[in-house]
Amino acid sequence: MTVTELLSYEDALAAYDPVMGLEVHVELGTRTKMFCGCSTALGAEPNSQVCPTCLGLPGSLPVVNETGVESAIKIGLALNCSIAEWCRFARKNYFYPDMPKNFQTSQYDEPIAYDGYLDVQLEDGEVFRVQIERAHMEEDTGKSTHVGGATGRIHGASHSLLDYNRAGIPLIEIVTKPIEGAGDRAPEVARAYVAELRELIKALGVSEARMEMGQMRCDVNLSLRPRGVQKFGTRSETKNVNSLRSVERAARFEIQRHAAVLTSGGTIVQETRHFHEEDGSTTSGRIKEEAEDYRYFPEPDLVPVAPSREWVEELRAGLPELPRLRRKRLQEEWGIADHEMQSVLNAGALDLILATIAEGADSAAARKWWMGELARHANESGTELAAVPITPTQVARVAALVAAGDLNDKLARQVIEGVLAGEGGPDEVVDKRGLKVVSDEGALGKAVDDAIAANAAIADKIRGGNLAAAGALIGAVMKATRGQADAKRVRELVLEKLGVQG
Repeated sequence: MTVTELLSYEDALAAYDPVMGLEVHVELGTRTKMFCGCSTALGAEPNSQVCPTCLGLPGSLPVVNETGVESAIKIGLALNCSIAEWCRFARKNYFYPDMPKNFQTSQYDEPIAYDGYLDVQLEDGEVFRVQIERAHMEEDTGKSTHVGGATGRIHGASHSLLDYNRAGIPLIEIVTKPIEGAGDRAPEVARAYVAELRELIKALGVSEARMEMGQMRCDVNLSLRPRGVQKFGTRSETKNVNSLRSVERAARFEIQRHAAVLTSGGTIVQETRHFHEEDGSTTSGRIKEEAEDYRYFPEPDLVPVAPSREWVEELRAGLPELPRLRRKRLQEEWGIADHEMQSVLNAGALDLILATIAEGADSAAARKWWMGELARHANESGTELAAVPITPTQVARVAALVAAGDLNDKLARQVIEGVLAGEGGPDEVVDKRGLKVVSDEGALGKAVDDAIAANAAIADKIRGGNLAAAGALIGAVMKATRGQADAKRVRELVLEKLGVQG
């Protein structure tokens, strides 16, 4: 039955327990395709990076990409999986226009990596373990472009264009075991898992994992079962979700939709669904096939993959520092508390801070500007922190100007404001706005003399030992210099001229 209204999230979770399964496809960053020598470079003319093998022409024979296998093993090891001593490819048979062979070369019951886990940290610091069922190798399909319709989908289009450059690009599909026990935090767990997985993939160097470019995409499987019931409900599969926010929204929407159907006496249909970015909804795609519908059978043109234990251990020894361990190390190096590091992660600031440190800033200054002024700007403008129009190099330059005494914090904020407004780099903004700290001793001395003369009563209090009263004279000097004086030096001059020891 069709349901147009959703049950509230609170009511849905009061009655039902969500169970999720997440399938993430990662496009590997190899130079050539998985089973042939065609280039994987982006941006080429349509159908210019194809050959008889990736087009499935009669008589062509595939050869396995060794780097693709190596990348799969690295991913499996980083996910705490067992690595198969022997596994095979299989043909997954189905017809779709963007798949030129009419079957996809994949792995079925013999994946290269299996039975692992990934610990993910939620926004409040809680750690949730997601169990991994398998990670297997396969190839991507081509790309269909539907022309003439209003939505870009096949329905309503006048014709479709097919580009097979992407067909055969190496993929790793990472499949979780059913994720139970997340309760009302299920959408948050889904987002945190995909985020952690993306960071892990990037750290391994096997893919850029840019979701907006389709290099990493997630299928969100979701079902509900009544509270206290062990048997899983019927699932839906929301396909090709391509941002962290959308993964969370898709899971949340499907929880509310399933609950509305079940509460009204309806039946959930096992199907694929499309996610709509504009409103966070999903719509029906097609009835979902079961494994037997694909008529899997071993790929006769490829030999089995049997990675030696020596090779596997060599790859294990060469794994880079993984994201969770790196975060723990950085937290200790920076001397910050758990909640401070969690704030950095929640803001999406970690890589930006590290890039700023790499440009010469100290860690405290880098954190201060990204987590302060720039995070505030991102919040007010409704953008991701990484999308704020300032670079780590520019932030490091602002920090350097402050450290050199050329800017104080107030002036530095104005410089950042100018950079964000498109007025140029930090030095250009300083020059255009005349923002350097007044460091000329003669000019500062005169400003201090003027402040003392205009505030004789306050000066007398300071001479009498009330050093706190110096704040009023410092404020007067800062006002006279439009905030461009070094407050510390101004205080020294005030006390010096009044003959008082600080």
